[in-house]
Amino acid sequence: MTTTTHPLLARIARSTAATDTPTAPLAALHQWWQEVREADDSRVELIPFEAMRSWSFAPGTGNLVHDTGRFFSVEGLRVHRPEGPVPHWSQPILNQPEVGVLGILAKEFGGVLHFLMQAKMEPGNCNGLQLSPTVQATLSNYTRVHKGGSVPYIDHFLSRDRHRVLVDVRQSEQGSWFHRKRNRNMVVEVTEDVEVRPGFRWVTLGQLHRLLAVDDLVNMDARSILACLPFPFEGVTGEGRREPGTELLSWLTEARSMERVLAERVPLAGLPGWRRRPDRISHEDGAFFDIVAVDVTTGGREVGGWTQPLLRPRGQGVSAFVTKRVGGVRHVLASVRVEAGCADVLELGPTVQYTPENYARLPAGALPPLLDEVLGAPAERVLFDTVLSEEGGRLHHARSRYLIVEEDANVGDGADGGHRGDGGPPGSPGHRWIPMDELVGLMQHSHYVNVEARTLVACLQSVCGPAERRPARSHGKGA
Repeated sequence: MTTTTHPLLARIARSTAATDTPTAPLAALHQWWQEVREADDSRVELIPFEAMRSWSFAPGTGNLVHDTGRFFSVEGLRVHRPEGPVPHWSQPILNQPEVGVLGILAKEFGGVLHFLMQAKMEPGNCNGLQLSPTVQATLSNYTRVHKGGSVPYIDHFLSRDRHRVLVDVRQSEQGSWFHRKRNRNMVVEVTEDVEVRPGFRWVTLGQLHRLLAVDDLVNMDARSILACLPFPFEGVTGEGRREPGTELLSWLTEARSMERVLAERVPLAGLPGWRRRPDRISHEDGAFFDIVAVDVTTGGREVGGWTQPLLRPRGQGVSAFVTKRVGGVRHVLASVRVEAGCADVLELGPTVQYTPENYARLPAGALPPLLDEVLGAPAERVLFDTVLSEEGGRLHHARSRYLIVEEDANVGDGADGGHRGDGGPPGSPGHRWIPMDELVGLMQHSHYVNVEARTLVACLQSVCGPAERRPARSHGKGA
């Protein structure tokens, strides 16, 4: 059992324990979700590039750009990594230099923190609506470059000095698909009354944790924000997050310094190994991903319709944390993850992160270490196993299987006098055991923990919180 002494940590523990409150009755939440899904009349249709409005291939470079020069563009990237399993390659990359706002409003009702979430449609979602942050908007969106309606609740995050800020940090997104993309992840607590607009609802952390076990329900941006909250993991005291120690920072700095990665933006036109067809840009082997175009019609967004490109992955990803207690404190086994779009060479990622279809084309022996440990774990050691969607605003039907696996017999729990167990398994120098409060502390800074690991931290909250819980495995498809 975790001892929570810090006031904010105690409030988060109460919200985690609350699954049914007068403000957010659980039965009413399920009914609301059913109603908003039935009322959603959004339509997304794949179209040829020439049918896109306000998008075109730029003369000379062939980059796919918006007429305003805003939102994002599809460009080429040339990568050299001499010591990597593939020493050089070229690929399309999504370039979105703007920093968006991903924000959740928090408010206390009856002594319990609640969080204002919305049912939001994104064109790349596999199932239309997903449970999303209060605000999820790029700079182009909330400055109304599209000449549409305003973004609800955005002022609460742009005028943050009026409220209490619980989380405020710029975080990255998938470095294999985005070029140095980052968004501002925020949780802002309000005390005044807030009008609840249609499509929005107050929920507790406990309810969000239950919904994480449902396939494709809680969206990636919400998971990323929730992971940055201080949290009462087992054995964690104080504020629930602490500044990373010198040993961890030195290990990361050394890993970044030893990696030689040169990634340079190049024209999309003529990109080696990639072919542009009327309705897609794809690799000559049919691997990795495609760039496609969609036509969107919806009644629940700032504008009622638009067209845009999306990146469509080939294959479903797998991301997993191995976890254990060391001296009663919850740890996870993290790894350094090099991706061409990272702002600083690499970030901390899950124990295992891979897409099987992509690794089938890599040299023999390139499979991730500890893959068998994760995929072959017996059911009693699998704490979490759910398929969740990635970012739907730029990615088309991108999904990953997220797993959390308890290391066998909780090795190190209480047997080493409180040793933190920092070193990784023998033969895996790119892995390291990290206490959860130190990992959450690291997430208060940019460019350290990747989005897949942040999703897994949010999932870990749902199974390794203030008290041991039953394993969460997804078998249903609805809320």
